[in-house]
Formats: sequence, C-alpha cells, structure tokens
Amino acid sequence: MGLGVSLPPVKRRSVTRASRACHASHASRVSLAVVTAVGLAMTGACGGGGGGGGSGDNSISVGLLLPGGGVSRFGQFDRPLIEKRLKGLCPDCPATAFAATAEPAVQRQQIEAMITRGVDVLIVAAIDPEALRSSVESAHRAGIPVVAYDRLAQGPISGYVTFDGATIGRLQGEALLKAMGTKAHGGQIVMMNGATVDPNAGWFKRGALSVLKGKVKIGKSYDTVGWRPENAYVNMTGAIAALGAGKIDGVLAANDSLAGAVVSAFNSSAVKPLPPVTGQDADLVAAQRIVKGEQYMTVYKPYKPAADAAAEMAIALGRGESVDSIATGTVDSATTKDIPAVLLPSVSVTVNNIKDTLVKDGLYTIAQICTPKLRSACDQAGLTR
Repeated sequence: MGLGVSLPPVKRRSVTRASRACHASHASRVSLAVVTAVGLAMTGACGGGGGGGGSGDNSISVGLLLPGGGVSRFGQFDRPLIEKRLKGLCPDCPATAFAATAEPAVQRQQIEAMITRGVDVLIVAAIDPEALRSSVESAHRAGIPVVAYDRLAQGPISGYVTFDGATIGRLQGEALLKAMGTKAHGGQIVMMNGATVDPNAGWFKRGALSVLKGKVKIGKSYDTVGWRPENAYVNMTGAIAALGAGKIDGVLAANDSLAGAVVSAFNSSAVKPLPPVTGQDADLVAAQRIVKGEQYMTVYKPYKPAADAAAEMAIALGRGESVDSIATGTVDSATTKDIPAVLLPSVSVTVNNIKDTLVKDGLYTIAQICTPKLRSACDQAGLTR
C-alpha cells in the first residue's frame, strides 16, 4: 500500500524536559493547545510554557486540531473525551478553550502556528489528508510527532488512531441487504459516499462493496464533495429523477449527515414509503430518524477508546517513548509505511438495539431521543417501557 519515504528521525525535544521535571515529580504536566485560524492559545505546565516559546523548558505540550466543534461528532464527543483523558494522565494540567475549523487552509495555518509556538506533539484529525502533508512534514522537521486521529494524514505520521473502515463499510452493506429483504438480490441501490480527499471514505466504500457487489445493482454512485449534506441532497434528487422514485430499493449513505440529506430528498420528492438508508456516527438526529423509520441504521463508534488511545500516544511520543505497547498493529499511508496504529471496532445500530448501545453507553438518554413528537414511535420501539 504505502510507497515509503526516507525521512530523518523525529527529534525527541521533550525527553530531557519530561524526565527532568515531570517524571522527577511523579506528575507529568501536559497542556492542551488549541489553535484558532488567527492564533494559538496555549497554557504551560510543569513550571513553564510548552515547547520553545514558553517561559520554561520542562513541559510537554499537546496540540489538538479537530475538523468540527459544537454539535458535530467531534465537538460533542471526541474533544471532551480527549481532554478528559489528557487531564487524567496529567491532573494538574489546565486545558485551554477549544476551537475547530472545517476549512483545510485554516487547519494548515493552525498547525503552522503550533509549530511556531513550539508544541511537543500534535493530535490532528485532518480535513484534507493530502493537503495537510506539507504541514505534517514541517512538524516532523521541527521535531514534533503527529498522531493522526480518525483520518490518516499523509506525511511522517508517528501514530494513528481510528475505527476499522472496512468493518464500518461491511456493517453498512450487511444492514442494507437485510433491510431490503427479497430485493437484496437484484434490487437497485444508490451509493452516497464520502469525499474523495478523505481516505476513510474510500475505505468505507470498499468495505461496503465487498458485501454488495454481485448482489444488487448500483444505479448511481456519488462521491460527496466535502462530505457536505447540501451536495448529497442535490445528488440524491438527481438520482431520484434519473432512476425513478419507485425504483430505488435502498441507499448506502456513508454517514448520518449524508443520510439526513438523502431522507430530505426523498421527502421533497414525495417518495413513500422510504427505502432503507444507512448511516454512520450515531448522531442524535439519526437515532431519532431511526425511531421514526426514516433511516434504517447507523454505525456507532465508541469514542472513548479512541480518545484514550490518542491521548496516550500523544503523551508517550511527547516523552520520547515508543507507542508500540499502545498500538494494535500498523498501517500504510500513501507516503509512509508501518505507522503504529490502533484500529477499533464499531457496532451496527438499528431501532432494535438503540437502548442496548447508545443509551446503555451513556451517549444519549431516552429523554433526549424520545421527544414529545416521537413518544408514540418510541413506545412502539420499546424505548419508553
């Protein structure tokens, strides 16, 4: 898979600092650095600021860059869980305010700002992994290891944490076939895939096709630019017009945002009943659509193990330690081979197991899912009993 690159070894700038201050005091002090588009907000620990730009020289500073905040999956789950684990590993370390961006150019600026500030290690969920390659290489030259989170950026990545994309695609494909019933052999589907710049999107697609190929007809297949729901809505509207409203037996939507756009397109075209639609990420609105019968399934990815692994890798790398004991295997990117990786399992969620998965794990409460408008549907699904 990977081509391999010849790169100088990463310099471990923080080893002496960490050993001299954090290890000696039996309390590693990590600061969580979060960058906005125009600057860097970071607090120091272990008696000084992070990296080369702080007032001291003994801290391990961790930079965190995520592609979404607020109500996004990254804002709701990943961010607080990563911060909590970092705080657990380093109780005395303060965390700064969080900022996120959906723009690749802004994310590159954020990384460059962190490099200039002199953080010791980065956790990065890349918006555009290929476009971020030069920034990852800049970090490497500065001696700053990078942990790729959720999406595998190109360049000299030191560690990678994600969910097994092939498994996610297979779960979606298997669920779709089950929901299609007798139409699972010879029926026609639409594939609403993710963005081509995201290697995970291709991973999901390949996993789904390994199940679907030879069993159903793929009437239309779209790669959704930017993972944007508005693009998926336009594409789905076009598919309905081209194939016919009653001739689409299922939709393989790569995530819940795309699934929501697909459902909206069907509703706008007055398609009844809705064919089964897949999803991913276990968004609250997706869980509610599943209860209503508008979406058949979503893929739930337990975020805590991923957040924990990313935080643990970051601190190990910041101390100049190996992450081999954390990694469960290795992966190759388009540029780098044998990246230590943690690949985590996922769970298929339908109306039949929402209570045993999303609710049991504390992702949502019954009250959050079962709004007054959904009370009857929740009663019927057994969620309120």
